[in-house]
Formats: sequence, C-alpha cells, structure tokens
Amino acid sequence: MRKFFVPILAGGNLRDRLRACLGALLGIGLTSAISAGVVHPYGAFLLIAAPMGAAAVLVFVVPASPLAQPWSVIGGNIIAALVGVTVRMLVPAPELAAPIAVGAAILMMSLTRSLHPPAGAVALTAVVGGPAVVDAGFAFVLVPIALNAMILTACGILFHRFSGHSYPHKVPVAVPAPIEAALRAEDLDKALADLGETLDVSREDLDLLFGRVEYHAAQRRTRMTGGGPVGRAA
Repeated sequence: MRKFFVPILAGGNLRDRLRACLGALLGIGLTSAISAGVVHPYGAFLLIAAPMGAAAVLVFVVPASPLAQPWSVIGGNIIAALVGVTVRMLVPAPELAAPIAVGAAILMMSLTRSLHPPAGAVALTAVVGGPAVVDAGFAFVLVPIALNAMILTACGILFHRFSGHSYPHKVPVAVPAPIEAALRAEDLDKALADLGETLDVSREDLDLLFGRVEYHAAQRRTRMTGGGPVGRAA
C-alpha cells in the first residue's frame, strides 16, 4: 500500500508541500477577500470561481511549471472565459456548447501560449454556470475571472519571494558539462520527439536537469578513478 502514497511529482518533499498548503490558503483567502470588496456592492454574484482552486495548486505547488506562469494563469483564464461566453451565446444547446467551449478554449490557449488546465473549467462554467453567469454575459470575464486570476497571481508572486522558489519561474544559468559527457541540444530535441509526450516541464529546465546529471556522473567517475575534479558545481 505504501506505493500509493509515494509522491508522483519528482523533486517534491513534505516541507515544500506544507509551504504550498500555506500559500494556497493565503492565496485563495486573499483572492476571496479582495474580490468580495468588488463584487458585493453589485449584488449577488460569483465571489470566486471554482477553477481558481485548481489554479492555486499549480501556482503554489508547481510554480516552475509552464502551465503555472503568470501569463498562463491570467491570459489562459481570460481567454477561456471569453471563448466560453461567446460559444454559449452562439450555441443555445448546453450539451453542444459545453464540449465546443472547452475544445475551442484549448485551441485558443495553445495559439496564445497561455495553456492553463483550470481554464478549461472556466470555459465550461461560462456555459453551465447557471443564471448568474448567463445574466452577467461578458462581465463574467472581468468579474470574477480576470479579477480572481490577477489577485491569485499577485499572491503567488509575493508568496514565492519567501518560499525559496522563483515565480515567475526563471531557469538558472546552466553549468557546462564536461566535454566528454556533454549532450547536445539536438539530442534533447530528438529525445522529446521520440517520447511523443507533452511534459509538464520546460525544455530549458530539462536541459538544465540533464546538465546537472552529466556533472554528477562525471564527478562520480572521477572519484572512482582517483582523478581530479571535473567541472564545477552550480
């Protein structure tokens, strides 16, 4: 049974997860509180959109993910909301509008480099969210979606100044690997093409990771052969 409780994501530890819990608590709490000041005077309406809970998981748990970056969170949610509202207005049957909205939102986010998984739920909410969403029309894009996304992203940026993680994510400068072990950029591109999968990590981070693997492998070989140090640590 223990294997079911082993973390799926590489590089995570309990301390990071506890920090992420705190970040999500503060992020969603502040997003709700600030949104309440904007939403409440205008009557009953969505205070915070449910997909922001999923967005918080990305922003606070995996801040290095390309899917969690500020443009993905803000742009992806806004674009998905625009698509969802537009499809709902053009396609009156919800059972048809729902899949069209989600599919079109994925396409538009892909074209604008703002792919953000929780935004798929935003597009769906725009179609099946009930009378409050329908009555709001395109105002739904601004409140709560754009408002929520911007506040949550700002909370993520502020929180990660103290969490030890960079957000927006910046790839550290890679340390050159030993010449005899160094892989070439085209090797990485070919390997990614061989896999045929979309990975939740940037190409630059993969390049950095493999560079560090090469470095430590070279250091281990040097210790085993009794040679001098190879390369330098980051």
